[in-house]
Amino acid sequence: MLNESRRRAYMTAMQVVNWLPRTELPFAAPSRPQLLAPLPASVEAAVPFAAPQPEKQATPAASARTVERAKVEVPRPSSIVKPTVKPVAKAEEAPAAVAKAPVVQPPRFALQLLRAGNCLLLVELATGEPFQSRDPSYLLLKDMLRAAGLPDSPQIIGEPVRWPLLVRGQMDQGPEAARDFVQGFLFARLEEAPCSVLWLVGLPSLKFAGEVDAESYNRELQVDGLGSAWALPGLELLMDEPQRKADVWKAMRRLMARWKTVNE
Repeated sequence: MLNESRRRAYMTAMQVVNWLPRTELPFAAPSRPQLLAPLPASVEAAVPFAAPQPEKQATPAASARTVERAKVEVPRPSSIVKPTVKPVAKAEEAPAAVAKAPVVQPPRFALQLLRAGNCLLLVELATGEPFQSRDPSYLLLKDMLRAAGLPDSPQIIGEPVRWPLLVRGQMDQGPEAARDFVQGFLFARLEEAPCSVLWLVGLPSLKFAGEVDAESYNRELQVDGLGSAWALPGLELLMDEPQRKADVWKAMRRLMARWKTVNE
């Protein structure tokens, strides 16, 4: 790598008076402004090398006076260090893409609230339609109520709770809004007429009233604001998998004393 003093010495040895580098040289002094100014039209550009002289017949005396020039080593292009260009950081090339939050689809379910003796039942409507007297699922529910010692003709309370709500505007229809709606609906009904145990029948009832999942089937729960609840599989699931009825019967015998004493 050449510094400025050695570079000027090489140019002087090559008889270069004025010169301007084509690229930026490392460790070079700044160019003089007068060298960058255009030359007048009447002045010819300086020739960096002397014009060749016609050959003269050599004489012994002339050959004896041959002047030896100092050998000048011209730096090759490979020895010049090119300035390092730093890559532009990715953050400067383009703004980072903003990750969009995943869109949560509103849950879809229909629930029917019934009263049998001193118990409230929040039952999943698998088809979305209200119970009919000859529906197999409704007949199974009547059998379960008889086995529990409760009236087998439950009172239907209001219209089914359907989600999402068919309302206009930008109302939140997500899972948390569905949970708040179902729990608020039950809380209002319990204030009107309390119950000893709330039956949660079907997975949507467990999720949006009891805030639990299928792992809590056949267990007793304590839900804030709603009191004691019993988690049961859905009626359609009990018909499709009859072996689940044995676990329901075992749990029912443990909890039966809670509502039979009041009914008697």
